[in-house]
Amino acid sequence: MFKKVLSLILLVSVMVFSVTACKTETKVPTGDVALTLWTQEGESDFALQFVKSLTDAFTAEYPNITFDVVQKDTEVLREDFQTASLAGSAPDLLWTVSDHAGPFVTAGIIQPVDDYFNMKLYVPSVEMNGKTWAVPISSGNHLMLLYNKSLVPTPPADTDEMIAMAKELTKGDQYGLSYNMTEPFWLVPWLGGFGGAVFAEDGLTPTLNTDAMVNTLQFLYDLKYVHKVVPASADYDVTDTLFKEGKAAMIINGDWSLGGYKEVLGDNLGAAALPKVVATGEYPKPYTSGKYFMLPKDLAGDKLAAVIKFIEFATNEANQLKQLETLNRLPGLKSVLSNEAITSDPILAGSSADMANGVPMPTVVEMRCNWDAMKPEMTSVLADEKSAKDAAAAMQAAAEACIMQLE
Repeated sequence: MFKKVLSLILLVSVMVFSVTACKTETKVPTGDVALTLWTQEGESDFALQFVKSLTDAFTAEYPNITFDVVQKDTEVLREDFQTASLAGSAPDLLWTVSDHAGPFVTAGIIQPVDDYFNMKLYVPSVEMNGKTWAVPISSGNHLMLLYNKSLVPTPPADTDEMIAMAKELTKGDQYGLSYNMTEPFWLVPWLGGFGGAVFAEDGLTPTLNTDAMVNTLQFLYDLKYVHKVVPASADYDVTDTLFKEGKAAMIINGDWSLGGYKEVLGDNLGAAALPKVVATGEYPKPYTSGKYFMLPKDLAGDKLAAVIKFIEFATNEANQLKQLETLNRLPGLKSVLSNEAITSDPILAGSSADMANGVPMPTVVEMRCNWDAMKPEMTSVLADEKSAKDAAAAMQAAAEACIMQLE
């Protein structure tokens, strides 16, 4: 059914989408245009290959428009783009994450997209100061519970069940559960499940020294030292390898990893919402965002016209379905969300269910202070060097000090 739907859409979508997605008709430049696209896609080879497949397909349709695709790690891209923009040597297009928008808008180095695209056709995008600053490529980018069906036939419904399952499955060199213990992105879903958030209602004041944060840190500590169901230490690569090798029955990872895991595990791959926190009766709240196109501030003329055409092409229904098929990522184009390819697929349905529990990831520059404050303290707790209570207090102090320097 998916292939039939895709074939039909391929016949019509490219013809109609440029009319509906773009606010005004943009003519394709007739002269040679060489574009540089920076992307942070690199969590898997599949994702980077998909980016290049789109640029290659666009160039095949418009031979005068070529691309140099440059891959950079997420934080390197952020730093390099800020430096390049100040030096007047920015790339022509960014394919990146939503949390880059905050610092880029504050620095005045990207431009709004409202005048170029009909944003009503897309899922909610990055909005600041009454303007939209990015075009969604995919939605989600959220963490979920992934499991090996040969070890876990049915996913746990709550944290007590998850821990009990993980204890039974932790033996020898096999772990019941694994996750990236080095990044606070993996902490924030549990913080939401324990009733907390990183900001107050104003979206700017850090709220890290709370009972919810203490309980979250204690929960992660207990998984390691009390229940002993996770590795002694695990970064992203370790967790990824353990799951692919069948040495982790359950992991917490993002929708970006689904394509690679499906390739390795096939029908044994399962996806579900993170289990309900028994202590609060609430579901964890993973950050949701996706991947986005962002336009450098000084992009204009033929390059701007070419970039607009490419974004229309990359986000038409046909290519959104290709992305779904290739990377198992939920689309940025609203019309594809109701496609049978999602509703009838248990993996994508599980991903959608978890995304429904999520909350938008903050894009304000103050969020960088929160990330930088949370990471070392989370590490200290998991190294058994600091109590959850002391770590939460230290997080708050560090975040406040950082924000003071922004003013």
